[in-house]
Amino acid sequence: MIVMTLSEMVNIHIWVSNTAAGVYLNGALLFLAGLAIVRVHNHWSRSWPVVVTIAGWFFIILGLFRMFAPELQLKGSKMTPFVVVEVLIVLSVGIFLTVKAYGSRLN
Repeated sequence: MIVMTLSEMVNIHIWVSNTAAGVYLNGALLFLAGLAIVRVHNHWSRSWPVVVTIAGWFFIILGLFRMFAPELQLKGSKMTPFVVVEVLIVLSVGIFLTVKAYGSRLN
């Protein structure tokens, strides 16, 4: 998640000039990634690992949205400040999950 969001921040201009086919492909990949996460890690608990499950479901929903409504995604991506906020939220979740998963191993 960290690498994905950092690469999107560096290449934010591609979302403005993207095509519906590119958005559809991105949606298909997000959908597959989310499906894989939910298939392997569908744990609903009151501890931090639930964030992995929620991220998987988020990727499924976002992927389906991008697959079935790529034109709406393209219209929304023209609002660059909104896209930056979205990317920063995903980056924060990625950092949180990385610290939780590998933080105890770093000591």
